[in-house]
Amino acid sequence: MGMQYKPEIGDWYETTAGDLFEVVALDDEEGTVEIQYFDGAIEELDMETWLEMELMVVGPPEDYSGSLDLPREDYNTDSEQAYRLDTGNPLDSFDVDR
Repeated sequence: MGMQYKPEIGDWYETTAGDLFEVVALDDEEGTVEIQYFDGAIEELDMETWLEMELMVVGPPEDYSGSLDLPREDYNTDSEQAYRLDTGNPLDSFDVDR
């Protein structure tokens, strides 16, 4: 059996078969993990299935717009990064004199 990882939204994983996916949602009440494969397919797994998977944590692919079917130049990476990264307090960007 491979390493067991606690699923985290925004983390990317690769299966032993080479499938690349990202965790896009967690439902603690239902005990489910929603994943989106690089090709755009979405799958919901129960926690038992998640724990049985042989996974390796990987970084996001260099071009993770693959599932969006958009040309690279049309892909808005700024909004995608804002979705995926914890950028801290949004009010920190305001310049306020005290």
